[in-house]
Amino acid sequence: MKERGFCIWLTGLPSAGKTTIAKELTPRLQAMGRYTELLDGDEIRKGLSSDLGFDRKAREMHAARVTYVAKVLARNGVIPIVALISPYRSSRAKARSEIGSFVEVYVSTPLELCEQRDVKGLYKKARAGEIKEMTGVDDPYEPPEHPEVLVDTKSSTPAQSADKILAELHRLGWLPAA
Repeated sequence: MKERGFCIWLTGLPSAGKTTIAKELTPRLQAMGRYTELLDGDEIRKGLSSDLGFDRKAREMHAARVTYVAKVLARNGVIPIVALISPYRSSRAKARSEIGSFVEVYVSTPLELCEQRDVKGLYKKARAGEIKEMTGVDDPYEPPEHPEVLVDTKSSTPAQSADKILAELHRLGWLPAA
């Protein structure tokens, strides 16, 4: 019997730790015999969304494209692990509605800590006015109101965050009891 697919959607500010946690989570799910695919927002922008900018309409289109790919993967028994800022609640609600099998993970990280972690220097450029519409600086980030999982990267490591996500996936019935 085919395993049921479902989407794990990690959302949070830029440099919150979404991709790092997703990279920690992926091999653990694979070790359980599950097929996974990491859909990283930055990587998808290099290909599928290379034609898009960063205004609200473009961000919503980017999320819509990722949603479509995640939906196709999930309906075929794969667990897409989405690491995407997806700053707007409406985009995440649309993803939940379209994918159906959806687990929202809020990677909660204070803005100050995100700025300290920013290896690309985007926050610094945004603060200097070199980048416009930067999420968390001059474009809003709308935190989830009722995520299935909340991880606080200020007080936990990526491994601990992955542990918490897996524990919740078991508790919620997305994965069989450990």
